[in-house]
Amino acid sequence: MEKHARDIGSTCDICQTNLGETRPLRPRCASVSRKLGPLNAQGTSMLLRILDRLEEILIATLMALATLIIFIAVAHRYLLGVSWLYPILFPINLSWAQELCIFMFVWVAKFGAAYGVRTGIHVGVDVVVNQLKSPWRNIVITFGLLCGAFFTFVIGTMGAKFVYGLMYTDQVTPDLEIPSWFVYLCIPLGSYLMCFRFLQVAYAYWRTGELPHHDHAQVEGIEITEPGVGAAEVTR
Repeated sequence: MEKHARDIGSTCDICQTNLGETRPLRPRCASVSRKLGPLNAQGTSMLLRILDRLEEILIATLMALATLIIFIAVAHRYLLGVSWLYPILFPINLSWAQELCIFMFVWVAKFGAAYGVRTGIHVGVDVVVNQLKSPWRNIVITFGLLCGAFFTFVIGTMGAKFVYGLMYTDQVTPDLEIPSWFVYLCIPLGSYLMCFRFLQVAYAYWRTGELPHHDHAQVEGIEITEPGVGAAEVTR
């Protein structure tokens, strides 16, 4: 605005109009402000995609590491019975493996619950809901999603207060001896993420009228062909 006030009589670089004119804003200049809407939508969509990938990477990484650590710990326990391996494996202490895997699976469960809300893989009994007519069905589904968001928000807030209290103590885990507040940090983080997923699903349902649905017969990255198509192609 200050540049427009100083350069009366010059030409606008955006819409090529005379700045000395007092006529209303031209469509080309007004379209600049309208372009901010799609840009903001693209930025929000990118942030959501990043959040989705971080969620998936965290879950997959923790599950893979927990499975690998459990396998190594079990193999180590049984290989100690081999006489010539006993002097080599006995000095290796893996007593912390069970505790670490428990913590990993707890984190996977909390963030996996949020992932389940986003993808629609949670088990639900919707026999009565599907029998309702359109207005009441929409109200019941929206109410259920908002109740889920409220419940997870309460759990996250209580978990945050609990973690905040543990931060000022010297309490540590028995085997790993890491701060206990770090272990319980998954409660507020996972609950708040789950609350956000409930609100995200509720907003998408309010706009489109559709809920996320997961097809258990479909495997990502594998295309399912119709029966008989492959045999027909071979005979040809």
